[in-house]
Amino acid sequence: MKRNTPNFGKNLAKIRRAIRSFQTPAVTQVAQKSRDPFRVLISCLISLRTKDEVTDIASSRLFAKADTPAKMLRLRESEIAKLIFPAGFYRTKARHILEISRTLMKGYAGRVPDTLEELLKLKGVGRKTANLVLTVAYGKPGICVDTHVHRISNRLGWVKTKTPEQTEMALREILPKCYWIPINDWLVTFGQNICQPVSPWCSQCPLEKDCPKIGVKYRR
Repeated sequence: MKRNTPNFGKNLAKIRRAIRSFQTPAVTQVAQKSRDPFRVLISCLISLRTKDEVTDIASSRLFAKADTPAKMLRLRESEIAKLIFPAGFYRTKARHILEISRTLMKGYAGRVPDTLEELLKLKGVGRKTANLVLTVAYGKPGICVDTHVHRISNRLGWVKTKTPEQTEMALREILPKCYWIPINDWLVTFGQNICQPVSPWCSQCPLEKDCPKIGVKYRR
């Protein structure tokens, strides 16, 4: 059964105004500098379980050495790990980066695929990363749902789901397509600075009066 459809236009306009003074997510900054799908893909992998400031530095350091699959394969796994340190799980990510680069060279002529199905075949790539590549690198319709999008969508009562994948599917049913691509940037920035996981800044939230605050125990 579908829930009552919220006024996304009004709500998202308020969120956009509230986040204007905050820095955009690191992967978005990479995309703004270059729409290169490989850079977006690798930056997104580095960003998992990693703070934005670390992602930005680590990605820049790595791309200064290798910014294509072919160049990446010239580096040793230990070199990649050192370049992206202290990103979370940097050793595992270094291995995945090499495996992905090898797969791209062998199966895709060095090109990052532009379909969800093919992206999900790459080592270490889940729906969040795949959708991010599709949306910010290729400009194709998709909804990238990370922990912030999942949490905020449930907290506001837009959806009632238990996992990010369920949230993605639920939002696909109710969210107007004009918001599919930008909603991740907006809610990530909003979630990092205002609608935080623990003790959110409800006093600074433009949706405070209408928000049901589902799951919120403490707030500021």
